[in-house]
Amino acid sequence: MVMFERILFATDFSESSEHAFQYALSLARQFNSRLIILHVINEPVDLRGFYVPHISFENLEKEIELGAEKMMARFCSTHIVNFDNFETLIVTGIPYEEILKKSQDDNVSMIVVGTQGRTGLDHLLFGSTAERVVRKALCPVMTVRHP
Repeated sequence: MVMFERILFATDFSESSEHAFQYALSLARQFNSRLIILHVINEPVDLRGFYVPHISFENLEKEIELGAEKMMARFCSTHIVNFDNFETLIVTGIPYEEILKKSQDDNVSMIVVGTQGRTGLDHLLFGSTAERVVRKALCPVMTVRHP
């Protein structure tokens, strides 16, 4: 029998991610897995040299981090009931790279990620974090599309 000791769930706090989380949590409960909830703050565009009213670049980064921490706390308090075997992590970087790095560093058994199902020009311009994770991950990846 395949055991999933550590499941990595990557979230961007979208509806698609919330839907996918139900699968990650269900698997973690069923296999008594450690659930790692990861949010990656996209590397911010370097705004130094541009005028951004009322906020410095350093303060902007801090505000983004604080916002992500609040969103993570809200996400966990509303989506996790009677399950304590989890940890949360917020990092800054390129989402698919950070997801892959964390999965390898923690030797996760499975990655769960939501997908928005972009097609055509959207897919060409923005790419797909889920697709890149699927292509490069060393462990199984479950992608869950929002209905």
